[in-house]
Amino acid sequence: MAPAPHYAAAPAREPAAPPDPPVRLQREISLLSGICLIVGNMIGSGIFVSPKGVLLHSASYGLALAVWALGGLFSVFGALCYAELGTTVTKSGASYAYILEAFGGLAAFVRLWASLLIIEPTSQAVIALTFASYMVQPVFPSCAGPYAAHRLLAAVCICLLTFVNCAYVKWGTRVQDVSTYAKLLALLGVIVAGIVRLAQGHSEHFADPFAGSSLAVGDLALALYSALFSYSGWDTLNFVTEEIKDPERWVLSPSLPHGSAPTACPMDLPPLSRDRSHPPACPMDLPPLSRDR
Repeated sequence: MAPAPHYAAAPAREPAAPPDPPVRLQREISLLSGICLIVGNMIGSGIFVSPKGVLLHSASYGLALAVWALGGLFSVFGALCYAELGTTVTKSGASYAYILEAFGGLAAFVRLWASLLIIEPTSQAVIALTFASYMVQPVFPSCAGPYAAHRLLAAVCICLLTFVNCAYVKWGTRVQDVSTYAKLLALLGVIVAGIVRLAQGHSEHFADPFAGSSLAVGDLALALYSALFSYSGWDTLNFVTEEIKDPERWVLSPSLPHGSAPTACPMDLPPLSRDRSHPPACPMDLPPLSRDR
């Protein structure tokens, strides 16, 4: 009888290594930092520059205030739409992510290309140059500052903020928080000064607030554009949706996620309050508001 065949024992299999966790952004932006991110971007250099354009093209204080209110209404609608999109498409990237989901890669790439090469650089350049102008002006109170000084200071500001945001998210949020508080204090100072002037009886510019209003379509469009430039920034939080801590906790209603609910409507108040108190100290016939300049 033939012996039974002998089979060697199979080697023990090593347990499979667990799959690597997916690469994700760290959630380090709290609710307060998210609100400060929106407020800090909306209350930027534009809010200190745009009033001249609104007054220049509307040609009256009453129409200027109406333009500010209309721009604020448009911004609220836009913020609410983006809040709904931020809840539905929980990806960072804002408009790029939403266009990618809705229309595919080509349209999203074109939007991203235009944003990176045209829209964002020009906006940041305007903001940085405005900051540099305000920083240089006290050094040259009686004349315009050197051309190179404005450009160099603006370039240093952009490079410094780029490094801070690239190095650590927490550094960027802290800088954003501090700058937000500083800008709110500056706006509060302008508003309080205007209220004091009104209390002193300087209200002659509101006797007939719509006198001389320009109703030309081009002037109204330019005035509204200046106001909307000042309100821009309500979509900022959607660029960092994946970096928000516990975003589900901050959903106050189906269409008000994250920090959009606390900031959508109240953000209309600083520009309106500022420009309500601005006319007593800035009559329409001053040279800076002349149409010949």
